Amino acid sequence: MSIRYDKLFSILQQRGYTLNYWLRQNGLHTSTVSKLKKNERVNTDTINTICKLLNVQPGDIMEYVPDDEPDRSQAE
Repeated sequence: MSIRYDKLFSILQQRGYTLNYWLRQNGLHTSTVSKLKKNERVNTDTINTICKLLNVQPGDIMEYVPDDEPDRSQAE
């Protein structure tokens, strides 16, 4: 698991967006949000859509973490 989306969920929280808002208003499928929460692969069209909706760059919503570093999302 080398790409993490913790930054995305931080931005959503800072802006006061709930998961229901995100799904209903912006058309992201439930399975896509689930993949993001699990730091699983999503396609570049999804990244493009998120960046456009939030007016951010890809590096603002995701980060590369080498595989040898512990997965912070599992510790929560």
